[in-house]
Amino acid sequence: MAQSARLERWTNSAGQFIGLKRLALKQPAEGTVLITYGNGSTAIGCEHYASDIQNVAAFDVFILEYPGYADRPGSPSQKSLFRAADEAFQLLATNQPVYLVGESLGTGVATYLAGTYSNKIAGVILISPFNCLTDVAQNHFLLLPVRLLLVDRFPSEKYLHHYQGKVGITVGGKDTVVPEKFSLRLYHGYAGPKKLWEFPDGGHVQINEQPSEFWKEVIEFWQTGQSKRK
Repeated sequence: MAQSARLERWTNSAGQFIGLKRLALKQPAEGTVLITYGNGSTAIGCEHYASDIQNVAAFDVFILEYPGYADRPGSPSQKSLFRAADEAFQLLATNQPVYLVGESLGTGVATYLAGTYSNKIAGVILISPFNCLTDVAQNHFLLLPVRLLLVDRFPSEKYLHHYQGKVGITVGGKDTVVPEKFSLRLYHGYAGPKKLWEFPDGGHVQINEQPSEFWKEVIEFWQTGQSKRK
């Protein structure tokens, strides 16, 4: 499936599988994008992001595979996802701008990276994000003491307090998984440069604009005021 999607297996220094990648046809690339997907997906399921982005810009695209997903061994948890994200990020090239794309649960991973490596990330796009997973869970399970039961909290708003770069956020007006109010809390709570894309009829991680138009806007937002690498 990866080969048919023109994606290569991405491995660490020990030769272990950590995700998929597709380098830009034009080299040297203008930037690097790391994608962290949502709970119901896998790295191969993000091929459309790689295609949509590379139709607009000559970016190298890397897609993190989570432990316990697809054929990557391990067990998924906040701790293991963050550890995998740390490893992946540290393997990326440092001679070009690095951007993050997170969707749904993956926005919790992307904001963690943004807060942890704040001076190394040029921009972020968060698709259907949340301010904190506990708030979303409590919204779905009103009678349960979620804040006492939930171990993996993914406090995105906390991590973004340590980031000052550009953050774009998409919101779906008909999102029943992460209701838009939680995405908007994250957006309004962020003090840095930001842009909001609202899709009133959009569901979860649904982008209603033409992909090329949307990603062109995202990349222009990321690169505005950024000096070009020679």
